[in-house]
Amino acid sequence: MSLHLDISACVRAKSKFSECQKCIDACPESLQLVDNLPTFANDTGVEAASCVGICPTEAFSLSDFSTTEFFFSFLESKVRLISPKFNIPCISVLSIEHLIALALASEEEISLDLSMYDQESILYAQIDARIEEANFVLSSFSTKQLVSNVDTVILKQKKEEESSSSSRRSFLGNASLKGVVKHKKSFDEAVEAGDLKRFALDVDIIRKIKEKTLPDKRKILFTTLKHAGIPDAFEVLPEADVSFISQKFVDDTCTNCQICYRICPTGALTSNGKFSLINFDSMLCVKCRLCHDVCEPNAIQLQAGFEIKEFFEPKQRTLATFNIKRCGECGNNFTYKGGEQTCPRCMIEEEEAMFLHSNAISMKSLLEGKES
Repeated sequence: MSLHLDISACVRAKSKFSECQKCIDACPESLQLVDNLPTFANDTGVEAASCVGICPTEAFSLSDFSTTEFFFSFLESKVRLISPKFNIPCISVLSIEHLIALALASEEEISLDLSMYDQESILYAQIDARIEEANFVLSSFSTKQLVSNVDTVILKQKKEEESSSSSRRSFLGNASLKGVVKHKKSFDEAVEAGDLKRFALDVDIIRKIKEKTLPDKRKILFTTLKHAGIPDAFEVLPEADVSFISQKFVDDTCTNCQICYRICPTGALTSNGKFSLINFDSMLCVKCRLCHDVCEPNAIQLQAGFEIKEFFEPKQRTLATFNIKRCGECGNNFTYKGGEQTCPRCMIEEEEAMFLHSNAISMKSLLEGKES
């Protein structure tokens, strides 16, 4: 299996101000930033699987394996064990959304086999953290939980039950995790050999960058939640403990520059035809933080807690409203904040014109003084 990157879906390609480096943090031995974009050796494969599961916009993928296809085929199967020994190349390809959705969609408890991972490795810590977060979110509205660290005897029993999909297991079984944590030397050698995946933002990619796309994992979670029972009470989880979704507010420093909702990759932030407001849909937010990174006055803030109610009663909220008026000089609409009904652009032009006029008078007086 080889690693692929749809650069048009990467938030770092959408803005040079993006500080997202979740993929780099997940796979520091395999990925590096070159010219502000993720870069990796051409032969990079399943050892970088963790970046597939951590990427907020699903920009990364593995060849010959689809997390969406796995989700549905797993639920159709008889086993309730996820193991890199026979039905998945690496558990780290699954996001927290996938794990929550799998637990909710299954009538039986799902187990995850971590027996082949080194418990001291970064990869094990990442997988364990995702399972822990998924269970934490699940505990706020459901009794279902994921179980990890399955005994090899149970694995053998479960594997025997899944005779109907032996060909699929055989194929995936060839995806060895040997060398799952590469030494940085391999990346350096690829740099020297010029054997790196390099990405250029051509016209077609720029066109795709402008498109608003919701990742399949969010669609799966949203669909699964629709069939889950609505809890009697809705909890509020600490913002820091939920990594894949958020709620936001906009403070009064916002200038309505329009960048945040124009650049949002999923359409979580929107406006109306007059650009007189900023709307936010939490269920469309993947917490990539791009809107925060591009906001010059830092007006967009994360709400201290995430309300589980959003999962079951999603609501588009208006974060800010603006008084839009037509400029008396150029006729264009602008955000009016009192005083003269002139847009900022015309005010700047007027100030520049006055400066140039004043400067011309000063120069004329200076020249006339020298001539006399």
